[in-house]
Parts: sequence; C-alpha cells; structure tokens
Amino acid sequence: MYADTALERLDDLKRDGSYRTFVTLNRHAGRYPMATVKCDGGIYEDVQVWCSNDYLAMSQHPTVIAAMQDTAARYGVGAGGSRNIGGTHQEVALLEAEIADWFRKERALAFPTGYGSNDAALEAFSLIYPDLLIYSDALDHASMISGIRRNKNGRRVWRHNDLNHLEKLLSADDPSTPKLIALESVYSMDGDTADLPGVVDLARQYNALTYLDEVHAIGLYGEQGRGIADREGILDRIDVIQGTMAKAVGVIGGFIAGPDWLVDAVRSFAPGFIFTTSMPPAVAAACRASIQIVRADDHARDLLQSRTAQLRHELGVRGIEIMPSSTTHVLPVFIGNARNCRTAAAMLLDEYGIYIQPINPPTVPLGTSRFRINATPAHTVEQVTHLADSLDEVFSRLGISENKKNAR
Repeated sequence: MYADTALERLDDLKRDGSYRTFVTLNRHAGRYPMATVKCDGGIYEDVQVWCSNDYLAMSQHPTVIAAMQDTAARYGVGAGGSRNIGGTHQEVALLEAEIADWFRKERALAFPTGYGSNDAALEAFSLIYPDLLIYSDALDHASMISGIRRNKNGRRVWRHNDLNHLEKLLSADDPSTPKLIALESVYSMDGDTADLPGVVDLARQYNALTYLDEVHAIGLYGEQGRGIADREGILDRIDVIQGTMAKAVGVIGGFIAGPDWLVDAVRSFAPGFIFTTSMPPAVAAACRASIQIVRADDHARDLLQSRTAQLRHELGVRGIEIMPSSTTHVLPVFIGNARNCRTAAAMLLDEYGIYIQPINPPTVPLGTSRFRINATPAHTVEQVTHLADSLDEVFSRLGISENKKNAR
C-alpha cells in the first residue's frame, strides 16, 4: 500500500514534467563559473553555471578557503555538540559579533542553515508570544511558512506586495494582540522587491514587529552590502533581519540580527536552535572571513550589477523577455510549460555547455515554469553573449521564442 501510493505520486510528477532530477555538478576552486558535470559513461565535461546562488563567487575566494582550511586544522571539522552542550566555540561567537556589527544591531544568532534560521526563529516567536498573529506575504519562502505554520493562530496571508490588503488584515484584528509582519526584501522567483518603507509604516501604525528575510539581498545592495533595508534607509526600523551565509557570502549557515532582548528570547525558546548541532568552527571562520571581504568590496557588487545589466540587454535585443516583475539581479525568463522548461535545460546542457536548472511546480505555480538566471562578477562579457545566443537558438527550436508574449 505505502509503496504503491508513493510510486503513484511520483508518476504524477513525471507525467506533468515537474519530477526533479539532480545533476551531478562539481565546482572547482579557481574556475568558477566553470564546472564539470557527469555525463553518460561517467565522463565529466565542462559547463558554464548560470543559476548558482553564489552571487559574488565568494565560495572560490582564496582567503575564505584558507580560513576554513586553517581553522579545520586547528579545531577539527565538527562542532562537538549543540550550542548548549559544548558547541559554542570561539569562531561562532566571533561570527555573531561580526554579523551584529554588519547590520548595526545589538546582537546576532548563527544557525547551521538559512532554512533553519527562518524555521526556528519564526516558530520561537509563537512560543514567546502565545497569542501572536503573523502576517505573511503570499510569496514568502517555504522556510518562513514552515515556521509560521506552527503558530496556533495560523498565518494571515496578504496578496503579494499589496499593502492595502495588508492594512485591511491588520486593521481587522484586536489592537492589543501581539503582531508580527514577516516578508522578504527580494523575492527569488520573480526578482521583485518589497515596499519596505510602506510595510514599516504600517508596522508602526498597528504596533507590529517586523521580520525581514534579506537572503537574496545581503552582500549585493546597500552600504557594505547590508541589503535592501539599508539601501532604503530604514534598517534601524526593522526589528529582525534574517539572512544566510550560503548565497552572497558563499559558505553555509543562517542568522538573525536584532535587539538583544529579542535575539536572546529566540535563543532560549527556539527548538530548532536549541536541539541542533552547532555550526562547525571551520564553517564559522570561513563565513566571517567572507563577510569581512564582502563588506569592503564594492567592486564585486558593481561588477555583478554591470554583468546583470549586460545580460538584460543581450536577452532583450534577441526578443527574450525577462519577467517584468524583476528589478534585481534575479533574472526570471518565463517558459510556462514544465516539460518545455526541462527540455530546454537539457538542450542547453548537452549541446551548448550551459547549466541552468529548470524551475518547475511546486516551487512556482502550475503553468509558470521558468529559468532563474543569475550573472556574477566571475562571468565574462563573452560568456554573457554566449548564454544569450544559446537561449535564442534553443527557444526558437522549441517554439518558445515568443516567451515575451507570456511573460508575467
């Protein structure tokens, strides 16, 4: 019974083209954005990677690699326990101090993963404030939704970026009930940004805490790469900043940063923090080394924006329209049909040496499959042109060159 049901569900995914397959991809230090993929017969071939979240190529930085290697040689490769039992080491304490300073907050808390930081922190708020009402943007990440769903009062969802709808929900609830507004600054599937000043104004008007996921913005926007809230001049008005070290920082791990009393409460009440093994010292050291470089390196941020602008232009002149929602470095190219999306990705990989992972349901709604393309400072002008030419040819061959008519 159990096997039959599971296999039927898997067959459903395969029929509609949304069954996920993993490409064995090896990234080699010093060669990014080039990587090798495992092909038929076990042979590895070179490809260009165009969908990595290693936005600034920091995973390849010699100083970051050396920090991890040296710390592992000194302390070993594991943390040895949870934060409460033997796992609070010097390197994670230094990392948390670095993050707090970076975001101009009183305190920060590091987690082994970005998903875990959202899930654990948002669950903790519901334990700290049993009557809490949580207001969530309709496109919030799965890690946020996972934590919010543990709230006994459920999740009040406002239409994506519709502040009138958010205010309607806020105004309908008891003013004395504790409230939390949870949202992202950059939405990674559509490439758009939140109206943060408007959200903060509503939060103050209705006495709500604000929880901002800056995962796809830190390192890339604002002074020292502090994110969209800093760029908008409202970082000090956001109660909790959540972020990751797995994207622009190029390593692994997540964090929250905010006032001491609130971060301490999350530390004390979040099961996902208390009962998991701590981040290893070598990982924490690599994260801190990378953050220090990212904070100081405006050139990498500028180059990323330059490559992104070039790619926008090259796709535009070929009639390949990026979804108009995108105003950031995230460039979603609409395809629609999941099967076409997978076929196009396979053709790019097999015939053009380009790796782009198709984004299919349930990650995005049915009928909105797409490529999510990210240029980085490591991509060359020639590689940008090669990508645009390759997409143009593949889309024409598959009859999806008119994607601009379907762009959302």
